[in-house]
Amino acid sequence: MPHDDLAAAAELLRAADDVTLLAHVNPDADALGSALALGMALRRRGAASRVSFAWPDEIPETLRGLDQEGLVVPAGELPAVPRLLVALDTGSLTRLGPLGERVRATIAAGGSVLVVDHHASNTRFGTHHLIDDRAEATAVLVLRLLDEIPVALDAPIARCLYAGLMMDTSQFRRARPATHHMAARLIEAGVDAEAVARELADCHPFAWFRMLAAVLDRARLEPDAAGGLGLVHTVVRLSDMDGVGLEEVESVVDLLRTTKEAEVAAVLKETAPGRWSGSLRAVAKVDVCAAATRLGGGGHRLAAGFTAEGEADEILAALRAALAQPVMI
Repeated sequence: MPHDDLAAAAELLRAADDVTLLAHVNPDADALGSALALGMALRRRGAASRVSFAWPDEIPETLRGLDQEGLVVPAGELPAVPRLLVALDTGSLTRLGPLGERVRATIAAGGSVLVVDHHASNTRFGTHHLIDDRAEATAVLVLRLLDEIPVALDAPIARCLYAGLMMDTSQFRRARPATHHMAARLIEAGVDAEAVARELADCHPFAWFRMLAAVLDRARLEPDAAGGLGLVHTVVRLSDMDGVGLEEVESVVDLLRTTKEAEVAAVLKETAPGRWSGSLRAVAKVDVCAAATRLGGGGHRLAAGFTAEGEADEILAALRAALAQPVMI
């Protein structure tokens, strides 16, 4: 029977001597930072640990500084049937890409799969779960685990957790008092907050500016969409991405969401010819997770996503329909 309990998750990790940790495809700071922090903590306890993700083949450039101890290994080097597998910041098996097969294989062999996540749309695909959609980031849940095991914070672990917390709260724009208390604790453990912020959010290649100019010129405002609350959207095509990493493209939606006249912002990113990844953001009123779910995706109430195939205009039409009668927060 699946367990959904902090104590049970901590006991599972406490007893482990070999752990494989997975982040979702195209990992962000919360997914990779959470996996690395937990992996390093388990190594401190003497367990063998490794971190991986299905794609891309390398760590995104802006996140490379998080793997200070070389835990990340290529997906092809993972055990075929891990004894204990931990999936972090991953709402469903599909978000693991081909590595979802490792989950099935582990469960079929009688092993354990722990899912640690803060997405409301999580499908609970493991044998054990630590899921809290009220948590600002998966990094918050990992810190709870470290306290429960317990494992002391040190600077490398704290840096990875801080990265996830900072980026998943839009650099603390969506933060509660407890968020800042956690950030303070991580800084006290040795995090250089200014250096992390510059590395992850304030340093772009010049090609990013060219991409941004083209994409923002393509932006359109629809004041009557989203139940009259307004929708602003744009499209990032493959031809816009020369010299720009995917993590740089992810920043577009947070710029677009500053549009005063729109409650909802949407960015369609072309990942292959005819294949798209959509990012949705809301200011405060619309549950964009509900809209993303209608399109086969998921996420959080104010930040969600989906994937789709077809022409951009067709996908935008489907998005308008999903937002026509928005679920309100």
